Amino acid sequence: MRISKIAVFQADLPLHEGQYNWSGGKSVKVFDSTIVRIETDSGLTGYGEVCPLGPFYLPSYAAGCRAGIAELAPDLIGVDPLALDRLNARMDALLKGHPYVKSAIDIACWDLLGQATGQAVCTLLGGRDGDSVGLYRAISQEAPAQMAAKVDLYKSEGYRRFQLKVGGDADTDIERIHAVAKKLGTGDVLIADANTGWLPHQALRVVRAVKDIDVYIEQPCASYEECLTVRRHCDHPFILDESMDGIEMLLRGRADGAMDAVNIKISKLGGLTKARRARDLCVEMGLALTLEDSWGGDIVTAAIAHLAHSTAAQNRFTATDFNSYVTRSIAEGAPQRIDGRMSASQEPGLGITPRLDVLGDAVLEFA
Repeated sequence: MRISKIAVFQADLPLHEGQYNWSGGKSVKVFDSTIVRIETDSGLTGYGEVCPLGPFYLPSYAAGCRAGIAELAPDLIGVDPLALDRLNARMDALLKGHPYVKSAIDIACWDLLGQATGQAVCTLLGGRDGDSVGLYRAISQEAPAQMAAKVDLYKSEGYRRFQLKVGGDADTDIERIHAVAKKLGTGDVLIADANTGWLPHQALRVVRAVKDIDVYIEQPCASYEECLTVRRHCDHPFILDESMDGIEMLLRGRADGAMDAVNIKISKLGGLTKARRARDLCVEMGLALTLEDSWGGDIVTAAIAHLAHSTAAQNRFTATDFNSYVTRSIAEGAPQRIDGRMSASQEPGLGITPRLDVLGDAVLEFA
């Protein structure tokens, strides 16, 4: 099998709640997603998706996805899409860094591998563990009372894990954590995610002020070293996300005892191939895992579901269902939230069928 054509589509994904807010006053109302279609000389077609969380979260941005794919695609025509390690090595040789650019291509090739072998991507990634995957709900940053008020709605939708967006004024964040914690009961989990927003002195104030609350602290500061300082003065379980951008940092963090759990974002690592490597290493090191991406629609959600569902349940902390946050569906067959959980498709590949009437015409094509 060889790649015969690569097409790129763009889709806007508006949010049900109007906008999504997090640390530093950052906010997004409509997500700009990039979808890749890879056609082959065998007649099979695979799809992938990448959707940065705006241009001011990680070093990635929507137009950069498409510009980077335009750099790579001409040199991928004629390549075997099922030889995933070699494909990724080729992309890395053609374009240094910019892992998010490569993610949708890699996901599309996993979709092809599943179709070619008649197996779900979940099976190829290690096998399905359990019947479904538990999800977390991100609580967009607002005033403490407003954030607490949303918990009842999210609990009615089946969510039991809540990622509270903090990382602003320390006193307000302390109020946010206390207000939301009062809404939770036995079995509920609270994560205070600062998204790098605090300086160390602010983070230290917050963890001291919430010392009696059962809460996970996630990525309090911008740098790994700052987070490690907070970790060493904190009794709460600790999650690292933005600092963990590859195998080297995972190994360093484990050696330093810097975290109890890690967020694995598919596009931050460059696709499912490298996310699987990182996942397997974390499992070996005894770390808990959140399996997710920066953002996305139905295709990204399908990729997350396959990666999460193939992760050992004892290491699987939580995952996310981005397609339930947005008003626009770009594919049929994607996982749907049922009582706060989702399941990876058992159909070959990702198990999705893109809505071509929604995607419209390709914005880029290479053959």
